[in-house]
Amino acid sequence: MRFLRDYQGTSFRLTDERLVHILEHPEMGGLEAFIEETLARPEYVVQSLSDSQVRLYYRFYEATRVSAKFLCVAVKADASNPFVVTAYLTDKVKKGDIVWPAKS
Repeated sequence: MRFLRDYQGTSFRLTDERLVHILEHPEMGGLEAFIEETLARPEYVVQSLSDSQVRLYYRFYEATRVSAKFLCVAVKADASNPFVVTAYLTDKVKKGDIVWPAKS
């Protein structure tokens, strides 16, 4: 198990089981460090529309195995047990309330 910090200093557990799940997708191979970077330096953080405790952290990468994509890291932000749910590549940021960057 690893602990990863986000841009606010919140520590999230990344269990071996979740990492294996993420890496079952061939396009995610070699992106483990990008998961950590996306949490620490996201371009967007979106509140999930389907689960109020889930936040989606996005960072765009020009070069992945499947072309230029956003990496999305989904975390359960439950204060008593924050953890990484999954991570995947996507073409666009999902709809929802943008938590970061903060609206001015």
